[in-house]
Amino acid sequence: MADRPSTPLLDRVQTPGDLDQFSDGELKRLADELRAETISAVSVTGGHLGAGLGVVELTVALHAVFETPRDKIIWDVGHQCYPHKILTGRRDRIRTLRQKDGLSGFTKRSESPYDPFGAAHSSTSISAALGFATARDLQRDSGIGDCIAVIGDGALSAGMAYEAMNNAGHAGRRLIVILNDNEMSIAPPVGAMSAYLSRLYAGAPFQEFKAMAKGAVEMLPPPFRDGARRAKDLLKHMTIGGTLFEELGFSYVGPIDGHDMGQLLPVLRTVKARADGPILIHAITRKGKGYAPAEAAADRGHATSKFDVVTGTQAKAKSNAPSYTKVFSNTLVDEATRDDRIVAVTAAMPDGTGLNLFAERFPDRCFDVGIAEQHGVTFAAGLAAGGMRPFAAIYSTFLQRAYDQVVHDVAIQRLPVRFAIDRAGLVGADGATHAGSYDVAYLANLPGFTVMAAADEAELVHMVATAARHDDGPIAFRYPRGEGVGVEMPERGQPLEIGKGRLISEGGRVALLSFGTRLAEVRVAAESLSARGITPTVADARFAKPLDRDLILNLARHHEALITIEEGAIGGFGSHVAQLLADEGLFDRGLRFRSLFLPDTFVDQASPRDMYAVAGMNAEQIEAKVLATLGVPFVREVRAGNV
Repeated sequence: MADRPSTPLLDRVQTPGDLDQFSDGELKRLADELRAETISAVSVTGGHLGAGLGVVELTVALHAVFETPRDKIIWDVGHQCYPHKILTGRRDRIRTLRQKDGLSGFTKRSESPYDPFGAAHSSTSISAALGFATARDLQRDSGIGDCIAVIGDGALSAGMAYEAMNNAGHAGRRLIVILNDNEMSIAPPVGAMSAYLSRLYAGAPFQEFKAMAKGAVEMLPPPFRDGARRAKDLLKHMTIGGTLFEELGFSYVGPIDGHDMGQLLPVLRTVKARADGPILIHAITRKGKGYAPAEAAADRGHATSKFDVVTGTQAKAKSNAPSYTKVFSNTLVDEATRDDRIVAVTAAMPDGTGLNLFAERFPDRCFDVGIAEQHGVTFAAGLAAGGMRPFAAIYSTFLQRAYDQVVHDVAIQRLPVRFAIDRAGLVGADGATHAGSYDVAYLANLPGFTVMAAADEAELVHMVATAARHDDGPIAFRYPRGEGVGVEMPERGQPLEIGKGRLISEGGRVALLSFGTRLAEVRVAAESLSARGITPTVADARFAKPLDRDLILNLARHHEALITIEEGAIGGFGSHVAQLLADEGLFDRGLRFRSLFLPDTFVDQASPRDMYAVAGMNAEQIEAKVLATLGVPFVREVRAGNV
């Protein structure tokens, strides 16, 4: 564990109100200590380092000027909230970040009154802040003060941010938006907005505004100091550019140096004292600021495992098996070398989805649409309608953001968009906000949709090949975060027969039908059961839609019990199997059917194994479910879950 940094000023801060005791010079030194404490904490826990380091000064300035929790600071996405958590009474727990029973890696309403709105997905902050501001104005004693949304330039690539700004500009309510412009989201931002922001500060007299901002209060003529002039007049004098934001109804201030307390404090104080209506403050920051290894990293230290503070070297467990993401990426590249109709779409996640490798090989056939999943899905639909074979590589949790487009623009038109759904199932440290729990349920109920799940990395290779050649409507295949199980890899993917599973091993009495990567745990449970004299049949469904009717009905007719196992919520694979069994009258013949699925709750962050223990889906719990279904006592203690 790294030595704790010396933090004499930070040691005096228990709540944001304690910042009132410091001079502006001391607040600057406090920011330095806060940065050191953030680096030290994340070196122990791992997590999203770079984003927080980029807003250290902004965090101190906001809490020094505004009165939280009465004033509402809403951090978009939440990657950058670690310094905020340290200042808001959670420093004693900061080294539990993203750990079981510890602090969330994002803002979370149930965790602290200083987190007025939970976030982990992008571009929601302005909408939420406008909601708070409206609630404030409609209630005489709301207890709500100023409402401040802190949103990154990358998040402005999402349409929701513009929808909110359009609404806010029309409403005209007092609302503060701080644009944290670091030219980075997880990957460098793309699109016209990024170019527009670059022009704003590249061509602006930045140093002139810097001087103005530092002396903003002192420079005000007497009528301003006396409050005789409206804030809009003041802010127009402080404005350099920002025509787009002004046309949306916002007063624009900036750009200012987001790491210069001498600029931040006067500007925020002036805005707090004078602002009338919606205002946008454009702050230029650097992701990873103040920690050389993060600043030098391609992603500016976006996400790290535990690391050595001195060298920045990350501690990552070695594995002999490739990651599922890498297997997908390599296989897609291989398929694309033989089919020039294959193209790939990512929503600001080229590295996370593995499409950076595809982009290196086929730069003209890989498209990063920004944080814009809705657009990305419909864009892929257009590509498919135009004769291409698009793969939309999107995390399960982020695909939720584009469900209407999946239904209306893809499924109804039976367009062969291929959905590569990464981070399926429970994902560990990112917790409930990033869990891939629902994609099977929300895709398998759509007519004409083919839905697959890879049981291991070799199966994933075959499913990529299957999707590449599938032109009869939309198709999706899901796979988890992390490394594979170490199976032998095929030289090349072979297309699977649509709707056909595979029999892994034959036994008696009970059949275990797995969908997805729980198959490894199912096999362990089967071995343990065999030692008890109960040898189950094990099968891999491969498809949730269309179901392998012959396989399922054969298992049901030749076993006392049938148990399905899936890494998804109720309403998914097991529910479809149950409907088939009911339709065929198998329950009337005495079949005992059980289904293991993710519990009807949001599972907090922990290791994936601990999270699946909560869900009752590890090998020991699968074994216990079999024994309970067959009426055989289970002597070992089992954690609560679906058992």
